Amino acid sequence: MTAPILQPTPENIAKAANILRAGGLVAMPTETVYGLAADATNAQAIVRLYEAKGRPRFNPLIAHVADMEMARKQGVFSKQAAALAQAFWPGPLTLVVDLEGTSTVSDIARAGLNSIALRCPAHGVARALLTVFGGPLVAPSANPSGKISPTRADHVANDMGERVDLILDGGPCESGVESTIIDARGHHPALLRPGSLSAAEIEAIWPGLVRPENNADAPVSPGQLLRHYAPKARLRLNVTAPDADEAVLGFGPVKATLNLSPSGNLAEAASNLFFMLRQLDQTHSRIAVSPIPEDGLGEAINDRLIRAASR
Repeated sequence: MTAPILQPTPENIAKAANILRAGGLVAMPTETVYGLAADATNAQAIVRLYEAKGRPRFNPLIAHVADMEMARKQGVFSKQAAALAQAFWPGPLTLVVDLEGTSTVSDIARAGLNSIALRCPAHGVARALLTVFGGPLVAPSANPSGKISPTRADHVANDMGERVDLILDGGPCESGVESTIIDARGHHPALLRPGSLSAAEIEAIWPGLVRPENNADAPVSPGQLLRHYAPKARLRLNVTAPDADEAVLGFGPVKATLNLSPSGNLAEAASNLFFMLRQLDQTHSRIAVSPIPEDGLGEAINDRLIRAASR
């Protein structure tokens, strides 16, 4: 039976928190994408989450927290990591830090690592649920592993309807791409996954950003697997002359089946990316994507497209 889609009233948020306490799964909106939430301290709930998504167990999860006080109970923050959290939390930033000795987050959620990925989301519904629940929640994207991330409640219902207990409908997600992930354990910030915060925004707080090569066989955070965010259709990137049988996902003033941003606005394009990919994937077997600049949010958009196109 498909999970009920409920409005995020105080009563329904309390209901969702009770489901989580009982080891259930709740889809919640965030400012980036919809997340599939489970109690981060409950190993059985996390196993169920991995199974529901078909997610490999070696791929660690992000623990979502209500505030810095909750975060410090789970991870060790250097001066620089704390500065990033102060600047961008609540918001679309995930920090990988050393595990605090008192951490209650399950070893399964961390894939057995001595580090932990932490995020404090900005979306009002996610924050309300975290506060009422009273502890950390893991919340990877609420879709089958490797597929297109959901940015609306009906996406979750279509993808995961029978594998989730409740869906909180917070409307369309504002950012549309996942959080930026920074490894904050070293002397310089390391970009593990481009996201809604640009590299320039990170460097304004902590200069010296490095971009290490991802190890898809031993990831230290989500978003490092080569094939990810993938539609059924075949994607061709940086296309200026599409074939006649290709749907065109455009950017800027081009002729397109759907256009991420006719005006060339990268924030608008990021917000529309997964939604429009889903729409085209329902009706076409081949999709040509217009070139998208690499600067600012373009780095995150191109990262998602490259992984979506990988076969």
